[in-house]
Amino acid sequence: MAEPVLDTYIAEENLPYEFCPGCSHGKVLGALSDSLKQQGLDPTEVVIVTDIGCVGLSDKYFVTHAFHGLHGRAITYASGIKMQNPALKVVVLIGDGGCGIGGHHLLNAARMNTDVAVLVFNNFNFGMTGGQHSVTTPMDSITPTTSLGSTDAPMDIAGTAKVNGGGFIARSTAFDKDLPDMIAKAMNHDGFSLIDIWELCTAYYVVRNDFGRKEMMGYMDSMNMESGLLQETDRPSFQTSYKHIQTQAGEQKPMSGLVLETKFSSDLDKPIRIVLAGAAGQKVVSAGNLLASAATLSGLWTSRRADFPITIQTGFSVAEVVISPEPVLYSGIMKPDVAVLIAPEGKAKIARLTKAMEETDTVYYADGLGDADSDATQLPLNFPDSAKKELRKNISVLAAGYLTKQLSLFPFEALKEAVRQIQKPKIAEINLGVLAHFED
Repeated sequence: MAEPVLDTYIAEENLPYEFCPGCSHGKVLGALSDSLKQQGLDPTEVVIVTDIGCVGLSDKYFVTHAFHGLHGRAITYASGIKMQNPALKVVVLIGDGGCGIGGHHLLNAARMNTDVAVLVFNNFNFGMTGGQHSVTTPMDSITPTTSLGSTDAPMDIAGTAKVNGGGFIARSTAFDKDLPDMIAKAMNHDGFSLIDIWELCTAYYVVRNDFGRKEMMGYMDSMNMESGLLQETDRPSFQTSYKHIQTQAGEQKPMSGLVLETKFSSDLDKPIRIVLAGAAGQKVVSAGNLLASAATLSGLWTSRRADFPITIQTGFSVAEVVISPEPVLYSGIMKPDVAVLIAPEGKAKIARLTKAMEETDTVYYADGLGDADSDATQLPLNFPDSAKKELRKNISVLAAGYLTKQLSLFPFEALKEAVRQIQKPKIAEINLGVLAHFED
């Protein structure tokens, strides 16, 4: 940690504050500056993140790094900054309005325990835009949008962060002398920290509701909302846990199939678009993966898409594979060069595609599926006699082997190597046995 070099972290040239007379925001910003001085932080070690609202003006008042974004999104920006550079001290300055608009981000940052410190400037209304009611406005309060009194139950910001797993949660006021110390503790906690700082909006809320410091403390008591430290856990932050996982991952051997280096060659001189159409449970998608991987191992460019319903073990299953000697710039298939029909469900699903096929294209079909409405040449899948027993369980990998032989896309050994590299050993053993039927 750097030695203290500043008497204040406020950018003096930007004073006076652009706040209304008596507004508590200035007190909280002063406490933050005192806390930074107390911690002896170099300004380059700190990032202050704000969004919209009166408090959103605050980032320019500090000599630290700053980020200013959209309303309710400050916690999200801060989380991203902390992930990119975990060494930074990231402080979020946000109002009760921002907590309402960005409530989803607040909940999930607390749940994930991401290592940012959130200071909530909670003055019970939208001060910048005229004092409209917010998520923390007390019931029966008079505001421009609740002229006869608010009927909404106020949100307990600190309680919400606490119950969702935030590591360091406190409630304070702008008038607490120990606020700088509390901020320092929040900033140095490994995990999500939030201080719900109650304060006064003298321009709008105070004058409409005869609400001062005494009334604010009475309201806190009436709501059974305790002040001070509400929760402090030793659960490691998201960043700490993520770093641990990265370390573990670095100690593991890379998963096979993630990198497919060229080991074979191919004479393919133009793109070929293949559609495999079957049913759920036939391993159609896996067969498409094998064809695409074998092409990659052979120095070709490829893309693979899959289509199937959300149902499990029912309905169609379709794999689209584009294999090309040049980069594949569009992975969609408007008209296949080759279609393989291995189940009625798949045949029905790609009927529009087979109908678009021309005489120079080919439809291969399993038994009983040879009447497609198409101008394409239609040929049966003539698997080796020895492979007949494999049809029920392994027809898709048989189809992949058959296409490799018929179309000479790449060496047959490339398909076998794809099986070895991208499939689990037990599955690979089965499929290599299936492909052996083409070599008998």
